[in-house]
Amino acid sequence: MTQAELFNQNEIVKKSIKTLKEQLLRAQESITGIRPPQNEKVEAYKSYISNLNQLRGRNLFYNYIGSGFGSGPLVELEDGSVKYDLINGIGIHLFGHSHPEVILASLEASLQDVVMQGNLQPNREYGDLLELLLKEAGKKSRLRKGWIGTCGTIANENALKIARQKNSPARKILAFKDCFAGRSTLMAEITDNDEYRAGLPRYDEVLYLPFYDSTDPHSTQKSVETLKKHVANNPKNIAAFMFEIVQGEGGFNTAPKAFFQALFEVCKEHKIAVWADEIQTFARTGNLFAFETLGIGEYIDIVTLAKTAQCGAVLYTEEYNPKPGLIAGTFTAATVSLKTGHKILQMMLDEKPGQKMLGSGGRVEKIHNEFKAMLTKLAEGDCRGLIGEIGGLGLMISMVPYDGAKDKVQKLLQSLFEKGVIAFSCGHGPYKIRFLLPAVLEARHIEEIGGVLKEALIAGRP
Repeated sequence: MTQAELFNQNEIVKKSIKTLKEQLLRAQESITGIRPPQNEKVEAYKSYISNLNQLRGRNLFYNYIGSGFGSGPLVELEDGSVKYDLINGIGIHLFGHSHPEVILASLEASLQDVVMQGNLQPNREYGDLLELLLKEAGKKSRLRKGWIGTCGTIANENALKIARQKNSPARKILAFKDCFAGRSTLMAEITDNDEYRAGLPRYDEVLYLPFYDSTDPHSTQKSVETLKKHVANNPKNIAAFMFEIVQGEGGFNTAPKAFFQALFEVCKEHKIAVWADEIQTFARTGNLFAFETLGIGEYIDIVTLAKTAQCGAVLYTEEYNPKPGLIAGTFTAATVSLKTGHKILQMMLDEKPGQKMLGSGGRVEKIHNEFKAMLTKLAEGDCRGLIGEIGGLGLMISMVPYDGAKDKVQKLLQSLFEKGVIAFSCGHGPYKIRFLLPAVLEARHIEEIGGVLKEALIAGRP
């Protein structure tokens, strides 16, 4: 046995970890619902927030500083308050806060010899995570190889390099209007939001298509026609089609399988890489991959993922395996991120009775139905006329409050925060409230959240 194996099996180490878990569960007993700030902490908290805003050069969106503790969907802040976290760091904390199994995985990983792992010298956690990702992705697609990186933006940068190398000298990228790709220079150009690239130069790299419009019976035809025009005007100069199966920043917009298939057929005909950006959808749509949920895996050449995985990754088919030197980097990810990401995926894939998360009858489906039913009840009852379209897929749910005006949505978000529910916005007109629901929500949580939503919506009625 290696010294690492001997250490991990040491009875003192194992007992210490067990004791920590017991103490964690005991401490969580006091966190059962929304709680106001503690009076003695309010002034110090305000001072800390003010100082941090000065250091950042801009204000935090919310006056949020976590204490480092929580219980499932509930998070404790440094001022002693407790709120429902329905945005999870924009999709990072799938199992909410202080989940015992997640915490234990991170504790074990923190005892490893290095904090950050790299591509030159990976530890076992690197291979374990990549193997599990490819095993699951390969069940419904031709994805066979992969590369891990620090975040979603790096995964997308690597995906684009892979597509361009394979389809060289083609350089342009197809994308949907209202898409989001990341914050690097080129990903900001792909992202269809002028606010995110103010002052940046433009490189004429991106060709946009309209996303699916459920109110237009000719929506698919229009998108296909636009795609064909781009192909005709840029012969052999389009390397990849980057798309989100559910648009995140764009408004949690969804589309049927047939819509995507019609576009993919054109891409395959012209040897354009089909690249699915699953940074936000990964593990949230009722399957591990959203391409499984829609049944479009056979078309996918490249997929990118992050958030739930606690790091970024790009997976690709054999023919898109890049040449040595194209993708690398000092850091792969933190050892804790790799180990914890692997544990979260195992938890999502668990098929034990009462623990099933994915597929028909799983917790993702149950949470989706119960939360959407709560919103629908409000829209048809006490909040009639205050809630418009309700949409999304799986643990990604959105609603249009009032008339969808940006200022009203921002005001409502702040009101919800003060009352104990943290959400965020998406879309560009109408603007929407988006919820990235933790996979540990229960009916009692949804009921309390519904009460807060009702109070905030009525109080903010225009």
